[in-house]
Amino acid sequence: MSDTTIIKVDGAHSPKGALGQYYLAEGVGLSMRLWREEPPETGKPEAARDYETVGYVISGRAELHCEGQTVLLEAGDSWVIPKGARHRYEILESFTAVEATHPPAQVHGRDEHPS
Repeated sequence: MSDTTIIKVDGAHSPKGALGQYYLAEGVGLSMRLWREEPPETGKPEAARDYETVGYVISGRAELHCEGQTVLLEAGDSWVIPKGARHRYEILESFTAVEATHPPAQVHGRDEHPS
């Protein structure tokens, strides 16, 4: 019989990663994280990750720069970044978004360091 255990993560106790992300629920094949960011002095460095990312903007605005494309992300928008695509985010105003990754980003610290 397969595992039927429900996992709940209390948002008040979600672990915070080194890059500012909050880890939410994680399953065997995917995970979620929450980003709450303010515009920095400079943009974030470009990275390529060994997982696919889908995201949804709750509030704020950011630019996603990916493989020569620039996309404005605003509240209500969602996006996909393919596994291995070189990308970076530029936070334009207070930004809150949820991302899901496959396979899970936080396994073995995959999202803690740039690729």
